[in-house]
Amino acid sequence: MFHRIGRVVVRHPVWTIVAWIFVAAGIVATAPSLPSNSDQSSFLPKSYESIQAADLQQSAFPSAFTPSAIVLYQRSDGGKLTPDDLKDAARITGELGAKKIDQVQQVVPGPPSKDGRYVLGLVSMDTKNAGQPTQLDAAKTLRSDAKELTKGTQLDAKLGGSAAQGLDQQDSSSRANALTFVGTFAIILITLLIIFRSPILAVLPLVVLIALVFSTANALIADASKLFGLQANSSTSALLIVVLLGVGTDYYLFLMFRYRERLRAGDEPKVAMVNAVGRVGEAIASAAGAVMISFLALLLSTLGFLKQMGPALAITVAVTLLAALTLFPAICSLIPPRALFWPSKAWLKEPSNARFAALGRGVQRRPALFAVVSGVVMIALALGTLGFKATFDLASGSMPKTQESMVVQTEMQNAYSAGAAEPTSVLVTSTGDGRLDTAALPAYERKLSAVQGVADVQPAAISKDGRTANVTVTLKYGSATDQAISAVGDVRDVAHADAPPGTKALVGGMSSIYKDINAAVNHDYRTVFPLAALLIMIILGLLLRSVVAPWYLMASVGLGFGATLGATVLIFQKGQGHSGLMFMLPVIMYLFVVAIGTDYNILMISRLREEAREGRDPREAASRAVRHAGPTVAAAGFILAATFATLMLAGNSLLTEMGFAVSFGIVVAAFVMAMFFTPSLTALIGHAAWWPGHQDRKSTPDVETVDARELEPSAKN
Repeated sequence: MFHRIGRVVVRHPVWTIVAWIFVAAGIVATAPSLPSNSDQSSFLPKSYESIQAADLQQSAFPSAFTPSAIVLYQRSDGGKLTPDDLKDAARITGELGAKKIDQVQQVVPGPPSKDGRYVLGLVSMDTKNAGQPTQLDAAKTLRSDAKELTKGTQLDAKLGGSAAQGLDQQDSSSRANALTFVGTFAIILITLLIIFRSPILAVLPLVVLIALVFSTANALIADASKLFGLQANSSTSALLIVVLLGVGTDYYLFLMFRYRERLRAGDEPKVAMVNAVGRVGEAIASAAGAVMISFLALLLSTLGFLKQMGPALAITVAVTLLAALTLFPAICSLIPPRALFWPSKAWLKEPSNARFAALGRGVQRRPALFAVVSGVVMIALALGTLGFKATFDLASGSMPKTQESMVVQTEMQNAYSAGAAEPTSVLVTSTGDGRLDTAALPAYERKLSAVQGVADVQPAAISKDGRTANVTVTLKYGSATDQAISAVGDVRDVAHADAPPGTKALVGGMSSIYKDINAAVNHDYRTVFPLAALLIMIILGLLLRSVVAPWYLMASVGLGFGATLGATVLIFQKGQGHSGLMFMLPVIMYLFVVAIGTDYNILMISRLREEAREGRDPREAASRAVRHAGPTVAAAGFILAATFATLMLAGNSLLTEMGFAVSFGIVVAAFVMAMFFTPSLTALIGHAAWWPGHQDRKSTPDVETVDARELEPSAKN
C-alpha cells in the first residue's frame, strides 16, 4: 500500500502540493474560532458531588456567590488601614459595582484582615461563563479601573481570584507559546543543519509544518471542538506546537534517512523516494497510529482538560502523518538530490557509522549484558515513583508567583485564614416536601466546626423557600493543598453522617472540586492506561504479525515510563523540594512516553525484521538494525527530546515538570529502550519473537524495481 502511495505522490508531485494548499485554505477559511476555558470546575462531569453542590447553591441562593474576583486593598506604605482608608476602599468598591462592567453582577465590600492591613472587595460574575474569554476581559477591565480609582488615595488595589488567575494564565500562556515556538524552531533548525549540512533540508520541514500543517490542524481542531462541544485550555496550545514540530520532524527524519540510503544504494531519485515511502511508510503509520490511539484514549477520561486535549493532539498527529507520507515526498521529489542536499556531498556515499556499528556488534556479541544493564538502570530509576505526590494548585503551577493574582493569593493566605479566599460550602437540603428544621442546624454547625482543619463555621443561610441551608466552612489551609483536600474529605464524612433527619448534605467549593479531581485521576489510571496499552499492543501485533514481540515491547515501554516518573520525582520533589508534581503529569507522561517510546521501538524492530528477511540470523539482524536505524533513532530522539525541553522555558512549574518528564522519557525511549533493550531482547529470544507469523523468514527484498521513466507524469501505463 505504501509503495502505491509513494508512486502516486512521486508521479504527480505538483498536483499533490496544489491539493494540499487548496484543501488547507478551505479548511482554515471555514473553521470557527477556537473556544477556550480556564474554569477548573469544568474539568468534572456533573456526577461529582462538588459540581452537584455548585448547581444546588446557584439555584437555592442566586444572590449568594463565591467571588469570581477579589479586589485586595492595602496602604501604599504597607501600614495599617486608617478609617479614611476604609472609607476610600468602600467608595471604590461601590464605584466598581456602579460601572456595570460586562459579566460583573455585583461588587460588595468584604471583611478587613485581623492585622488591619487589608480589606476586600468581592466580585460576583455570571457563573455560566466561568473561565470564558468574556470573563477574562471583565477581569482586565476591573483591574484597570480599580487602579485608576485608587489615584489620589493612600491605597493600592490588586485583583485576584479565579477570573484574575484566568487572565494571568492567558498572558503567561502567550509568553510560554512564544518562547516554546522560538526555542523549538531554533533547536530543530540547528540540529537538521548539523545532520544534513543542507539549508534546504533544514528549513523545509519547518516551513511546511508551520505554513500548512499547523494551520490545517488548528482549523480541524476548531471544527471538532464545535462539533463535539469541546473547550480548549491555555496549556494545550504550547503542547500542540511541540507535538507538531517534534513529531513532524521525527517522521521527516525517518523518511529522509531512508531516501538518502536508497540513493546511496544506486536507486534513481524518484525510485528512491518511492522505495523510501514504501519501506518506512508502514513504520511511520504504525508509530503515528500508536500515538493517536494513546491520545484518543483520553476521551475516556473523566477530566475535561484531558478529554479536550486528547482529540486535539490526535488530529495534529494525523495531519502530520498525512504530510509525511504525501507532502514531504512530493516536495523532495521535485528537487534534484544535488540541490536538495547542497552543499553537502555526504549523501553520495555510505558512511562508516563506526559508533553505531560498534554498538551493533556489542549487541550481537553480548545481548544478555546489554538487556540486563539497560533493564537494571530503568528499574533503579523507577523506584523513585514510590515517593510520588500530586498537587492540584493549577493556578500557581501554570504561571510565575510574581503575577498579580498570585501575589493576591499569597497575601490573602498570610493575612486571612489560608482558606478564606475559597471557602467550603456545606449545603443541607430537604429530601421531602417540607421545609428544613432550622432548630437542628446549630448542633450540626458545631459538629462541622469540630472537624480537624476547620478554622471557622458561619451560621447557616436559609434559602427563600426554606428548603436549603448553606453553611460556610473556612479551612485552615489553602484550597489546593494536600491538607485542605484531606480536611474537606473529613468535612464530607461529618456532613453526610450527621445531616439532620429528612435532609441530605452536599459539600462544594474549590477544595471539594480538587478532591473530586483526585478521584477522577485515579479512575483514569485504572481505565485510560490499560486501554491505551492494549490498543498499542494490537497495533504492534498487526504490524509484526506476532503475539510475542508486542509483550516485551510494551514491557520495555512500561519500564521507560516508570524510570521517567521516578527521575521526575527525584529531581523536583527530592531535589527542588516541590510539595508534589502536577496531578495530571503521570497521565500525560504515560501517553507521551508510551506512544512516542513505541515510535522508536517500531522503527528499530521494523528495521530488525527487514534485516532478518534478508537471511540474517537474529543476532546479526539486531546488529545491522542498530547500525542502520540507530542514527535515525538517535537524531529523532534528540530533536524530539530537545523540543519538549523547550517547555521548561515557559517559566511555570506545570510546563517545566512536563517538559523535563517528557524529554527525559524520550531520551530513555530512544537511547536505552530502542537502541539497546529492544534489539538485545529480540536477539536473545530469536525466531520465537516473531511467532506465529514468522516475519523474520527470508523473503524478496521489499524494493521497487520499476523504470524511473514510469514515474514521470507524462508516462503511459
